[in-house]
Amino acid sequence: MAGLATEKPSGTAGGASPEQPLVVAEGVRKCYREANQQHEVLTALDLRLNRGERLALLGRSGSGKSTLLNLLAGIDQADSGRILFDGHNIGTLGEPARTLLRRRRIGFIYQFFNLLPTLTAAENVALPLELNGFAAGAVADRVEGILHQVGLSDRRHAFPDQLSGGEQQRVAIARALVHEPDLVLADEPTGNLDAETGAQVLGLLQGLCHNRRQSLVLVTHSLQVARIADRLLTLDNGTLRAGPEHLAW
Repeated sequence: MAGLATEKPSGTAGGASPEQPLVVAEGVRKCYREANQQHEVLTALDLRLNRGERLALLGRSGSGKSTLLNLLAGIDQADSGRILFDGHNIGTLGEPARTLLRRRRIGFIYQFFNLLPTLTAAENVALPLELNGFAAGAVADRVEGILHQVGLSDRRHAFPDQLSGGEQQRVAIARALVHEPDLVLADEPTGNLDAETGAQVLGLLQGLCHNRRQSLVLVTHSLQVARIADRLLTLDNGTLRAGPEHLAW
């Protein structure tokens, strides 16, 4: 268990064999208390995500999509069932270990960007590397490289309030991917963008994850957005049901 959130060995992806799924959820149940009643959001949910696979997760508002992302990231914990990351049960980890897991091996992209307003674009992107103890020279090289990839080299010194919505989301994507995580979780990443900008951001996210062979779970309510995925699942009545095996609409 100690090796779950350690640095990845050179030439491997987290040390896992290619055959082993990156994420497995088995019988996951999650409830919240509302007033004097228990509200069951997830019911005996099962999920299997392979390394390098792009999964789109659809469902109506309030169906539990964001709850599932939080469970996969170890931000929240299931009431029953288990979630395995790289073969390890993250429910048995303490909060410090789950924090290290997120910091080193998971990237999270939010609908509302969640950039720190007092930091420039480059400083926002550098933050995960600094938290992971990268040397200053390595931080500078990685930040420069990924800002170039997302087309924002000339905006590196701009603060979030000086950036458009599309630029802010590209910074958020760069921040989520700069430490080369195994798993990328994206919660409605185009929800605050116009259609054209959203399509550009999705293409960027798809390309970066594909080139780095990173697994992606993309939460959306749009079949159009889900086109970038290899597989589609719908969250309904607390469990997942399969969509088309391959999204060729």
